[in-house]
Amino acid sequence: MTQAASGGRPTNAGRGLFITLEGGDGAGKTTQAALLEAWLTDAGRTVVRTREPGGTDVGVLVRDIVLHHRGEIAPRAEALLYAADRAHHVETVVRPALERGDVVIQDRYLDSSVAYQGAGRVLGSAEVRDLSLWATGGLLPDVTVLLDVDQSVARGRLDADDKPFDRLESEQSAFHERVRSEFLALAAAEPDRFLVLDAARPIDDLAAAVRDRVSGALDA
Repeated sequence: MTQAASGGRPTNAGRGLFITLEGGDGAGKTTQAALLEAWLTDAGRTVVRTREPGGTDVGVLVRDIVLHHRGEIAPRAEALLYAADRAHHVETVVRPALERGDVVIQDRYLDSSVAYQGAGRVLGSAEVRDLSLWATGGLLPDVTVLLDVDQSVARGRLDADDKPFDRLESEQSAFHERVRSEFLALAAAEPDRFLVLDAARPIDDLAAAVRDRVSGALDA
């Protein structure tokens, strides 16, 4: 892809780009996704901003089950629900957008399942990853931004939101520590795909680092 001469901003030329944001609850993914979307849109790119679960009508139903269902959900059933949503989402939203040449900015993807269900629920990271790869036909992001955050910082941010915790947010600290460790392990295993950032840094500094990485990916 090419970039505009002014400010290193991307042009519309070339294929689409698949960007995912990952990290624990309270890491600031939504904020960074919005800032990146605004920057790319201002630069003339067509952006599809979405999330998992919840990026389709089917996904909204799955999201309500896995995050807000009052009763118990067996861990394997939870993993399969996420995979089913992912299969439908990729087929109906993500792949068509990439084929059009759009930039897809997505809040959570398969790395979240590996971290939350594979490590957090102790189902096995390799097994959960293989399930998601099968569900998506092997689609991996071009860039994955991991916003790494300490549990005490994340919990403080969630408390400040003054909203009821969902099923995953309500888990004990040991669960979230396993999730964080797995995210970092995934990033270490695929350094070319991941950009790891300390989520405690100022919002504007984080946004600048994300823009720099995305610019490089668009220019590749």
